[in-house]
Amino acid sequence: MAELAINGGPKAVPEGMIKPWPPVTDLDRRYVLESLANDVHTYGPNCRKLEEEFAAWNGNRFAILTNSGTAALHMAIAACGCGAGDHVLVPAYSWSSSVTCALHHNCVPVFVDVRFDTINIDEDKIETAITPRTRAILVVHLHGMAVNMDKVCAIARKHGLKVIEDCCQAHGAQFRGRKVGLWGDVAAFSLNQNKCLTSGEGGVLVTDDRTVCDNARMIWSFGETRTPAEDRDYHAYALGWMYRSSDLAAAFGRAQLTRLDAYLEIQKKNAQVLLDGLADVPGLILPAVPEGCTPNWYNFQVRIDADALGWNGPPSRLRDAIMQAIQAEGVPAGIYQRFILPDMTVFKAKNAYGRGCPWSCPFTEPVEYDSGAFPGATKHLETHFGMTTPLRAPNSTDVASAVTEGIRKVFENTDRLALD
Repeated sequence: MAELAINGGPKAVPEGMIKPWPPVTDLDRRYVLESLANDVHTYGPNCRKLEEEFAAWNGNRFAILTNSGTAALHMAIAACGCGAGDHVLVPAYSWSSSVTCALHHNCVPVFVDVRFDTINIDEDKIETAITPRTRAILVVHLHGMAVNMDKVCAIARKHGLKVIEDCCQAHGAQFRGRKVGLWGDVAAFSLNQNKCLTSGEGGVLVTDDRTVCDNARMIWSFGETRTPAEDRDYHAYALGWMYRSSDLAAAFGRAQLTRLDAYLEIQKKNAQVLLDGLADVPGLILPAVPEGCTPNWYNFQVRIDADALGWNGPPSRLRDAIMQAIQAEGVPAGIYQRFILPDMTVFKAKNAYGRGCPWSCPFTEPVEYDSGAFPGATKHLETHFGMTTPLRAPNSTDVASAVTEGIRKVFENTDRLALD
């Protein structure tokens, strides 16, 4: 094997081989230019069409286009009737807005550890985290791997709780042959640029419940009960925000949606090349796919087995050295999230709105955030790195093969890494 690139050797992945995401075609340009030529650039015809088309694609009755996945998550919390002082169960590891969405509606998050194999909420630890103030369980299908929704929904039914699905990374992911976003009371998707379906920035709330949909629309549009597509009275009936998207963004998203199934098929093929090519690499823990799960391969997350590599120091130091060497080979690997959520300042300080709110709310009960209570999340945090772009269109299996070669090259030469 050639000398490591980090030590002056040639790169395994040549410069320029990996193409950026998302692909932009003539169809994207046509849809956006036609929107630009239209005289409605706020919540326009492309917004309504994208709502209809995405609902049909995912299988939901209702969809509301938003300006971000975070907005959709906040709307979901509110639409489920969660309010001041209520507890919402959330995973200890995810993107921050998977949890701050609860704070946005004056709720208190209660953390549940994640499983090391799936990096998702540990379904077997949910029930012990329920408190008298718990109103909902928010599950995140992280990196496009579905949570075991049979277990989650059974717990929710037993305790009378709402189920909110964070599908921001999970377009098309399935559990037991059923798409995510169809299991809970409500779900949120993101259309941010790095997601499998993008409109640049944006999100979608989906539900099959008319009441949930109506409640979400009030949060979405100033607390009004009539949408911009109707004859509005401009009267606020409840607390509301302005979470709408624009026609230009929706036009781009509609064009991208026509290729989403093809994109997901490409990601599946590229992920399989990585899985097959890295299966026998000592010290590398590949993504686990539990029975019944069909991931969308939004992100290819791997972990380092320090013991297998004979490393006795801090796992994160070994991970960082290996990741930097892999990056030098031309592989765009990185760390998704550098904190477990209970360690973020807003939760440690328990002061989101000032004066300790919402933790000081007279309608809640005390919640403690002990970092040591989340060993699964901590172990993942210290050992992981991953990548998205090499899996995505327009990159094909030749890119996945080159990335595989780069990763193997580093793992076969770990004795040449500077670890001090």
